[in-house]
Amino acid sequence: MARVEDKKKHKNCSLCADKVTEIDYKDVTRLRRYLTEAGKIIPRRITGNCAAHQRMIAKAIKQAREAALIGYVFD
Repeated sequence: MARVEDKKKHKNCSLCADKVTEIDYKDVTRLRRYLTEAGKIIPRRITGNCAAHQRMIAKAIKQAREAALIGYVFD
């Protein structure tokens, strides 16, 4: 019998691999990687980010939206 946990692939956090300690809200190109075409934040189970970096990304995206660097909705 194969266990369910063996079948799941664990994605590694790309930001941990790059040893990123802070995410700048002005770095729009990096933040756009974590947004859908509709402008929603992609969940960490899809991106593979760790919880700490996902919180930093969400905070930076919200800050960039407030500063009008990124739109709330894309058309």
